[in-house]
Amino acid sequence: MKRPTARQQDLIADIDARAANRLLGTASDLVLVLDREGQVLDVHVPDEQLAALLGAGWRGRPWRELVTAEGRDKIDALLADARSGAPTRWRQVNHAVAGRDDVPVSYTALSLADNAAARKPALLALGRDLRATAQLQRRLVDAQQAMERDYWRFREAETRYRTLFQTAAEAVLIADGLSLKVLEANPAAEGLFGRGPGRLGGAALLSLFDTGAQPRLQQLLTATRSGALDTTLDRARARLAPGATAPAEAEFEVSVAVFRQQQTAQLLVRVRPTSAAPAAGRRTARAGLPTPPDTHAHLLEAYERQTAEALAFTDAQGRVLRANAAFAALAQLASPDAARGELLDRWLGRTGVELNVLLTNLRNSPVVAAFPTVLRGEVGVEHEVEVSATRLDAGPTPALAFAIRDIERRIEGSERTATPLGRSPTELTELVGRVPMKDIVAETAEVIEQLCIETALQMTNNNRALAAQFLGLSRQSLYVKLRRYDLGGPEGLGDGDD
Repeated sequence: MKRPTARQQDLIADIDARAANRLLGTASDLVLVLDREGQVLDVHVPDEQLAALLGAGWRGRPWRELVTAEGRDKIDALLADARSGAPTRWRQVNHAVAGRDDVPVSYTALSLADNAAARKPALLALGRDLRATAQLQRRLVDAQQAMERDYWRFREAETRYRTLFQTAAEAVLIADGLSLKVLEANPAAEGLFGRGPGRLGGAALLSLFDTGAQPRLQQLLTATRSGALDTTLDRARARLAPGATAPAEAEFEVSVAVFRQQQTAQLLVRVRPTSAAPAAGRRTARAGLPTPPDTHAHLLEAYERQTAEALAFTDAQGRVLRANAAFAALAQLASPDAARGELLDRWLGRTGVELNVLLTNLRNSPVVAAFPTVLRGEVGVEHEVEVSATRLDAGPTPALAFAIRDIERRIEGSERTATPLGRSPTELTELVGRVPMKDIVAETAEVIEQLCIETALQMTNNNRALAAQFLGLSRQSLYVKLRRYDLGGPEGLGDGDD
């Protein structure tokens, strides 16, 4: 470190104790005056709320006793660096508060004298209050969990829709509201119109019906599309075009409902017979379809082959009994048989205890869903995954089933900008829930703050007013931070107030 020049020494000499106190209070949120053994001689906390939260009684106590147990080694390291005169980096520790959350503070320490015998006090500790950063991160975690819940609600709704659509005995068609082209058809519709699986997609909707009925159907479709924005139902009678499995003279009732998806109108067309005879013909058409295997072994084999998720079945201790090809590919194994007999945590988990956590949870609950972790391949490649597990108690011996989903594609990260600390904001987002918060904040408080602001702007579509409210900041404070991180500034984003 450079020694101060004569001019600097003259300026410093003119600073009285009160001015020095104000200077230190402006530069930090918490100032501790220490002797060389680390005992607190004086405390200065400019913020009254923080001072009331931390309480009194610090004077005369060792600094390391004022922090939680996991931070004491960091205090020892700060004191050792300060005594040696070496530059000290900022380290985060937590101060325990009775009945409240711990108060995170980032400290650095410096020596006030060039030698040990110069004078006392000898050391100065400067602290930054990280409560705001911790609160931002908690909100970020809450936002991520809310997004995850919305994602699963969407998946569950889609599953219910797919199940209803595919198993309905009534013929159902989805058509584009403008072109009247069939977008999707259920198996009952494919059997009724005499088309193979997937062969109805792209067909003209009116071409599926007799030419004599097409004017009435066109009028019905036009009336339905021009109705109110809410679902509109109406119906007409029509015969089917040649090639259908129903008799040529059979009449069907066609009902149409309009709905909007991605700002475009789509039509839900239901076709059902007006008498029991056509229905019997439809059942006859579907009766020729091969019956799916209903044995447990065939169902398990079909599911293992068709699912894109990695599956592993283990005993109660986590030893693999069976795995599918997707698991072998994710774990970089030559075949699924290579996993048999191995403990699952050979590949699953980052810390070495995550499989034990899953096993413990499965003992207490039959299902564990969306457990975030990693899966390590045989050659060292790691994948971010979600694990859903269930306990299988039906067989003679208890077993566990693990469904492992690769979520790398779901995590945003196509544009990973490097930061001076070597971590991109997306990588820091991925650490949430996997690494303790204090370690993330200790690594880079500013990057976390920038990440939270960017996330809030994305979630509010660059609406500064809503983003400031979401972050718990005033708009002026948000503008200052936008300029600090070069995120567009006040003039680059819309307020969304009008």
